Amino acid sequence: MTNLMDQTYDLLRHLTSPIVAITSRRGDEVNGMIANSAARASLSKEKPRVSVYIHKFNYSHDMIFESGRFVMHILGEEDLATVDRLGFASRRDGAKMQDVTYSTGKLGLPILDDCYCYFECDVVNVMDTGGSTLFLGAVQHTERGNREHPMTPTYMREAISDDRRREYIENLAVAQRHATERADEMRTVIWPGLSR
Repeated sequence: MTNLMDQTYDLLRHLTSPIVAITSRRGDEVNGMIANSAARASLSKEKPRVSVYIHKFNYSHDMIFESGRFVMHILGEEDLATVDRLGFASRRDGAKMQDVTYSTGKLGLPILDDCYCYFECDVVNVMDTGGSTLFLGAVQHTERGNREHPMTPTYMREAISDDRRREYIENLAVAQRHATERADEMRTVIWPGLSR
């Protein structure tokens, strides 16, 4: 059984997205995090949407859930320093955004100065998946950034330092345990702004 689970997990890794930075704001508080669980969620040019899974243990989770907004940045291969800053620290331990250069976007959220592109989003629906929440974002504004090539998870894992790779593997194991323990703790969520 373990062999089948390992094989399934390894094969599912091919479904991951580019590396994205998710930024959010709650009042005067700003935050950012790294994810590789983002996807285009609409074929409509008139109604562009994106989706991203945020683990419930991430500080950003509650910020996004409470504010109903986020910015998804596709990072470039040159943005390993951003991955290092936003992916290997917790907001609970201090202000993660203090060494990251950003401006304020049209929705009042942090826009990273360096990225491949970004999408400012209003949350239009959510789905509880147990250990995480799937946020569906309606894109309100987007711009192409200054980077040439999107960063893939494979590129990131190969390009980070050996120390960061070990830390990544340790953090991944913690996240996997959290996800497994809460996988069946799903609840129905009706998003407040959802019209039927």
